Amino acid sequence: MPELLTDPVQIPVPGGKIIAEHVGAASTGDTAVSVAHMKAPPGWDEPFQTPEFDEITLVLAGTVLVDHDGGRLEVGPGRSVRTRPGERIRYSCGPQGAEYVAICLPAFTPDTVHRDDE
Repeated sequence: MPELLTDPVQIPVPGGKIIAEHVGAASTGDTAVSVAHMKAPPGWDEPFQTPEFDEITLVLAGTVLVDHDGGRLEVGPGRSVRTRPGERIRYSCGPQGAEYVAICLPAFTPDTVHRDDE
């Protein structure tokens, strides 16, 4: 039977980014996949990371920047980027900020993201 998910879990993060997890370890206890709606303010960034999961990022508004060993990708509205486990990456956004959906397989957890400062 279909399940309506009406109350995403707000995940607190520094830098003014808002994360609303609809499916995942924090919200539904699901470990296979996580789906989160993100809103990042202008100029937001986070440390480099080397996650253990695939991540698909679908940009709804603004620009998401993805730094990687080969350079930088600029991902605009209506476009997406996929990163693979073990890739060293860093997410940030452009001067207008960004709104996007992140899908992680398996689900995102703080223990599997491996940020450089942690």
